[in-house]
Amino acid sequence: MKHIDFLVLPFVALGALLLPVTVVATNLAPIDNTGVQVQPLQQNGITYLSGGIGEDEARAIGQAQGYNLHMTFSVGPESKYIPDVDVTVQNASGQTLLTLEDAGPLVYVQLPPGKYKVVATRNGEERRDTADVGSGAVRNLVFHWSGDE
Repeated sequence: MKHIDFLVLPFVALGALLLPVTVVATNLAPIDNTGVQVQPLQQNGITYLSGGIGEDEARAIGQAQGYNLHMTFSVGPESKYIPDVDVTVQNASGQTLLTLEDAGPLVYVQLPPGKYKVVATRNGEERRDTADVGSGAVRNLVFHWSGDE
């Protein structure tokens, strides 16, 4: 039995080393831009992307650079992505910087460093979160509703 383990171990180790490469390769797969409708938009000097319907569009947003607040909206036990969320982003002093209607399922925002309050509303049901955005790592917020579509 030890002889078999000795032979299998190098293959398991090689597979573990190649797994991250495989995951990265699938995320960098070519995007069919014919179905991608996402373009950077601006509101009050804040640049954002909203969309992600379909695999190509979701990958296009996922590969976008320079957005330091990423929001994802989902519903139900299967966490199905949803594109019908109203979003408000306010700075620490309560000033509304961004108001979006029927946003998602992915929203990427480019914000100056600071603290922000985010309110996501779907069918009258609010979800709230805060984001401390710096010049470093991306801040990810996930908003989930347990109800049906």
